[in-house]
Formats: sequence, structure tokens, C-alpha cells
Amino acid sequence: MSGLPDGLEAFVARAGWDGAIVAPLPGDASFRRYFRLTRADGDTAMLMHAPRPHEDPAPFLHVAAWLTANGLRAPQILATDAPAGWVLTEDFGNDRMRDWLDLHPGDETTAYAAAVDALAALHRVPAGPFAPYDMAVYAREAALFTEWYCPAIGLAVDAAGYDAAWHEALAPLLGRQSPGVTVLRDYHAENIMLIGGQAGAPQGLIDFQDALVGHPAYDLVSLLQDARRDVPRELEAVMLDRYRAAMDITGDDFAADYALLGAQRNAKIVGIFTRLDKRDGKPKYLGLISRVWDALERDLAHPALAPVARWFDANIPAAIRHAQGALPA
Repeated sequence: MSGLPDGLEAFVARAGWDGAIVAPLPGDASFRRYFRLTRADGDTAMLMHAPRPHEDPAPFLHVAAWLTANGLRAPQILATDAPAGWVLTEDFGNDRMRDWLDLHPGDETTAYAAAVDALAALHRVPAGPFAPYDMAVYAREAALFTEWYCPAIGLAVDAAGYDAAWHEALAPLLGRQSPGVTVLRDYHAENIMLIGGQAGAPQGLIDFQDALVGHPAYDLVSLLQDARRDVPRELEAVMLDRYRAAMDITGDDFAADYALLGAQRNAKIVGIFTRLDKRDGKPKYLGLISRVWDALERDLAHPALAPVARWFDANIPAAIRHAQGALPA
């Protein structure tokens, strides 16, 4: 087991999986590491290592317990050593929604319909015991754009004006998100497992440790304005209609809030992807910025984003916007 984290063998043995084959899995944009354990009889489990100071598995365990208690499909927890960062869970298999659709593009509508229906089911349950997705969090996330992207592109911008524009634009939304729903915050095709390997299969949820109580449109934006794969505009519209029908939502406010949270999330992601390159040495995410930027521009066109759109017009040169935010080589 050379090259594996210290303490892995001891934890695996305590969990009853001594002798299992340990296979590292590709990492994500965090400091977490994942491994698949395989016993001689073919049984498998997933091992997560989320050590301090950068990670802490306690929130994952907290949210997983709440999701399971409320009838949603989080992985079963098999063993934990939270202080050391170890969590052993049920293995949902290899059928991520993203990978499935790469191989079965004709199943796109079915897969997205199931994902939207799973969100509707989540939102029918009273929100969990999680912190609020309040203005301070929205603004702090949006500020990643001016903190990381703008310096990387060589722009000196009006950061105070940016913050003020977001406060003005988001203020009406905050009044409309009460009492709120559980927001998983990273609900997209790479974090949805198709249990049983079918497009309409039950949705296995992963990467939910940052859950907050906020607006129901946020996870829809995460799903339908996906940073990692193209979602056709027509499909986005159909799935928004599907969600609204399932939740009996009428009026124009929801469309405004969807655009607001789309712009907020996409601005945040541009900042995060830049930070992953500049701070963490992970340049592969830079290639995704153009897709995110395209969605950001579409969101900014909504009248609800007028204060933020004016800031972009005044601070981000047209050449950069026409290049969809690409950083210079």
C-alpha cells in the first residue's frame, strides 16, 4: 500500500476490511481523497480521507444522517474515524450521471427528469438543521470573482461597488427564500450516481457536506447550468418547467431568483477555478471557465441582475467578455 495515506491500513482493518484491495480514485477540486476497497468475495466500499486542517468529515456525516433519515439516498456509513479524517461508506458504483450520459446521450432527458424529481422530493421535506444561506455567504462567495479572477486577468476593479451591487440585487431574493429548503450546493451530473446503472434509476447523492438552508433555485442552477458539461438551453427550460409544475410554482419571481443565483454561482465558480490554478496548482479547471462565463452572461441579461450587470459593464472590458473570460495563456 505504498503511497497511501498514513493510517489507512489500520482504519481499514478496524472497519473489518483487512486484506481488501485498495484502489485510489481520481480526485476532485478539494483536498479529499477517495479509494475503492474490494474484498476477495467481490464486495466493495468507498473510503474517503478528509483530514484536517483542510477538511473535516463531520459535516458529511451530519448531512448524510439527515438525508437518510428523511428518505433520501445518501450512502450508508459503514465505519468512521472522524478525528483522523476517515469515512467508509457504501459504494454506489461507477455510474455517475455525467459518465452515463457521455455513453448514452439519448438518455439525457430521462436522467435530468429524475434529477429534478429528486430535488423536488428533497424540497418537500422541511429544511434540515443546517446554517442559513444568507447574504453574508452569498456575498462572500461572489467576492471570489474579484479576489481571484480579476487579479489573474490583470484587472483593477471596483471591489466595493461589486459587493454593493450584489447586496442590492440579492436583497429581494432573501425575502423570498424563507423558510428555505436544504441546499446541497454542488448538485450536478458529476455528483449524482445512477444506482443500478439506468438513466431513470434512483439518485445516489454524494458531495453534500456543505449543505445549507437556502433557496430552492440554487441546486437547480447547479444542475442545469453545469460547469462541467453542456446542458442544452431547451432542456434547461423544460426541466425548469418540470420543477415548477412539481412544486406548484407560479409567477415571475422564481425566474428572477434562478437568474440571480445563476449569476452568483457562476461568478463564484469563475473565482474558484482561478484559485484552483493559482493557489492549488490545478490548471485543468481553467478550460471550463468559458462554459461558466457563457451562463453568467445569460444570467446577467435578466432585469433582476441590473445592478450587477452595470458593474460588469463598467469593470470588465468587452474583449474579455467576448473571450468568455478565458485567462491569458
